[in-house]
Amino acid sequence: MGVEITMTMSRSARFLGPAAATALLAVALTGCGGASGSSSDAGGGATAGQSPAPDKLADDPLTAVRDAADVTGRTGSVTAATQLTTESAAKKADFTGSGGYDYGKRIGRLEVQVPPGAATTGNLVEVFEPGTVFLQNSGAKVPAGKWVKLDVRQLADGNLISNGATDPATAAAALRGVQQASVVGDETQDGVPLKHYKGTLDLAKAADATGGPAANGLRMAAATFTVKEVPFEAWLDAQGRLNKVTEVFTFAGVAGSKDPKDQVKVTSTVSLTDFGKPVQVAEPAPADVVEMTESGSPK
Repeated sequence: MGVEITMTMSRSARFLGPAAATALLAVALTGCGGASGSSSDAGGGATAGQSPAPDKLADDPLTAVRDAADVTGRTGSVTAATQLTTESAAKKADFTGSGGYDYGKRIGRLEVQVPPGAATTGNLVEVFEPGTVFLQNSGAKVPAGKWVKLDVRQLADGNLISNGATDPATAAAALRGVQQASVVGDETQDGVPLKHYKGTLDLAKAADATGGPAANGLRMAAATFTVKEVPFEAWLDAQGRLNKVTEVFTFAGVAGSKDPKDQVKVTSTVSLTDFGKPVQVAEPAPADVVEMTESGSPK
């Protein structure tokens, strides 16, 4: 087993409940062991106790990056492109995805391209809301065309990486926990002038700043990941909107191990475009959602 079948195994594991999903997250990524594990939400709006975010990029790096989730949320909607790379001692796999997020309705959709060699055929489709995710073609024992609904607390990583992507709302919400930030420089991407930042963030503090159901995934990931000072890079435009963010997560591929060779690194990149362009996203019809038993089979 290796990371080329990462997400298929992880999805099957999560229907065994939170404890089993935690124990099997690293198995899915490394094939060699196990791992351990209200104010605003990730969609936008100022965090309780904060002043409204500025309408232009703040001069202070910490303020600019921490405000990015709220500033971006006020745009109404975005189109997202995602890339997630998992790396263990001997294995590497890449997942790419695309979709959109509606900040007003607080719902988004991503379609993730599964790499060759995975047991799942076709693409994984994910519809996500604060604290909840619907999965189609998840690799579990689910009839074709049907969806599984999960609370993100059932997932060892809080759904930050286990479905082959970090959703754009959560990736931005993680920046509320930035502890260190500095300016790398000015860059232009796709004709847009951007300010490039780098630093570290704390997922537990991001969860505290986010609050509500949208914080649940951040809290789960904070408990599971072994590197607590998460490295990030962020690119913001002149209005302070998040155009691109890269976050690097690490967890033990062998339960409890601190040995570098047992660590799994996951690099997640989310790029945002089409600010304010409407996106069409809705929950799956109730008739198309199936419940799972503890054994991982549909009821």
